[in-house]
Amino acid sequence: MAHPEHYDVIILGAGASGLFCAFTAAQRGRRVLVLEKANKVGKKILMSGGGRCNFTNYFVTADNFISTNPHFCKSALKRYTQWDFIALVEKHGIAYEERKHGQLFCLDSARDILNLLLDECAEAGAEVRNPCEVSDVQTRPGGGYQLNLAQNGNKQTLHCDALVVATGALSIPTLGGSGIGYELAQQFGLPLLPRQAGLVPFMFSDELKGLCERLSGLALDVDVSCNNRSFRENMLFTHRGMSGPCMLQISNYWHPGDRLSINLLPDLDASDALLTAKQQSKAQLKTWLGKTLPKALAQELLDRYWPDQGDKPLAECPDKLLREIGSRLNAWEVKPSGTEGYRTAEVTLGGVDTQAISSKTMEAREHPGLYFIGEVLDVTGHLGGFNFQWAWSSGYCAGLYV
Repeated sequence: MAHPEHYDVIILGAGASGLFCAFTAAQRGRRVLVLEKANKVGKKILMSGGGRCNFTNYFVTADNFISTNPHFCKSALKRYTQWDFIALVEKHGIAYEERKHGQLFCLDSARDILNLLLDECAEAGAEVRNPCEVSDVQTRPGGGYQLNLAQNGNKQTLHCDALVVATGALSIPTLGGSGIGYELAQQFGLPLLPRQAGLVPFMFSDELKGLCERLSGLALDVDVSCNNRSFRENMLFTHRGMSGPCMLQISNYWHPGDRLSINLLPDLDASDALLTAKQQSKAQLKTWLGKTLPKALAQELLDRYWPDQGDKPLAECPDKLLREIGSRLNAWEVKPSGTEGYRTAEVTLGGVDTQAISSKTMEAREHPGLYFIGEVLDVTGHLGGFNFQWAWSSGYCAGLYV
């Protein structure tokens, strides 16, 4: 039997964090191998940002991340910043643009970012192999790790001094999402925190489902709140429920059974505006609502909450009714039945407990040579390029120490 091939570093997963870690380590002269089970590398990178890849954000702070240990991400984000990645993008001559809230996107294609990572790996001498499936991982008696894998029907055994788990998480299984990173964490006795789909659209099972279906495709600027967090962005009605940037953002803070409070007129005190209009306008309630909100939404709200009031002139509406309408427009409470789940979730909340990981090196405290980076950890960014920045920063930190 052939002697097992030995590498200094083996990285599981050729996504954003894995590839970044690979070339960072290879630049230090380490012999690096990246193993990817999918038939193509970087699938999630290619589909991100509508195919344009929102690769980072001008304004990155620890407050843009969710973790049971909110301080954990600070060290890595400080060591490899958004400015460092922007410099790398510029070095590769990639054209990019800023969209709202400091989000940076490729002007041409997300493939530019994947090519950057693969070019850096090739230049540094890091090898990428796919598709290959790792069947099991064991510690070696003298230190390091042994991996058994299958590639194109051939079985092989590999040895390494350092093993990096960059397998991503459960979101979007069609793009390679899987739970193997959690299984490895459990195998080595690392604590796991509960996981759930994040940055994901909401669904409804009550009569709101019909309302959303009828308004499917309609988007408007709202402010949505839940559990003391709020986001102002576009909301999109879909045939399943509610989506759009603000709904994806707030989904990270929502728990089953919670209500969402949606301010449909974030720049207006609707009660004051209605009471003022009552003094100054001869318009009917439905006319005022149809001018203040998208017409179709105004009609749906009238039919649902005030079916007998639409034709009334504002002047004949009691102040109490106008205040009630105003307060609902500024705080429309809805109760989702659930989310669309991992099938469409952009991220997975929770994961490997960061208490068991060094924030400086990403190494498991109790297992020398075992590292966890990227989304498999209990660090989840908001929408807007933050999850990619975490991939770059965590991958870089591990790459310096493997």
